[in-house]
Amino acid sequence: MARRARPRRERERPTSSAQVNGAISRGINSAAIIATGVVNLVRTTLVTTLSGVRDVGSEAGDAAVAAVRGSIRAVEQIGGDLGSVAKEAVKGAIQATEEIGGDLGAMIHSASRGAVKAANDVGGDIVVVARKAVEGTIEAAREIGGDVTSLATSAAEGAIEAADRIGSAAGRAVRETLSGTVAGTRVIVREALPISRTASASAVRQRARAGGSRRPARKRRMKSAS
Repeated sequence: MARRARPRRERERPTSSAQVNGAISRGINSAAIIATGVVNLVRTTLVTTLSGVRDVGSEAGDAAVAAVRGSIRAVEQIGGDLGSVAKEAVKGAIQATEEIGGDLGAMIHSASRGAVKAANDVGGDIVVVARKAVEGTIEAAREIGGDVTSLATSAAEGAIEAADRIGSAAGRAVRETLSGTVAGTRVIVREALPISRTASASAVRQRARAGGSRRPARKRRMKSAS
């Protein structure tokens, strides 16, 4: 009697962020970019690498960062336009995330931040890369029918966050170029957060209260002694 064949279950691949990033790093290189273009390479690399991953949502952001940074580094080696590469890489990451699922806003924030950091690492113009990353986000958001303003703002915030970590001058320059309208879309950019004076003032008040509570006690002891 023939045995009934049991349907095989598709197994989810147990992967770590290091494994995902390693696979992406191997897939993103200058030769592949020349052959297929940045958008297609990033999109197909992310889709292929993340398909079957147990928790795509948690891996998408790190994977997108790895793909965008890998693209910038690969093109820098062959003397390409880093701004255009950042734009195309971000578009590819958005297309991939839309296809396989994931938090687009969080992914875009991470990818844009990674683009600016990678540009700084290779000595590129971070202001141009930041703007191009936002432009790529806007174009891709329109293509997939996403919330353009919200996603553009996420990209801007990621770029500014990376620039602020590079230095105050870099943060101001990127914030200035992204303030207002980018590619016909109003981008909401928060002002730079100064060193928290509120916390310092609170600490002073606490010390004053602590000192004030001791002084009266000293006076009371002196009066009782007299």
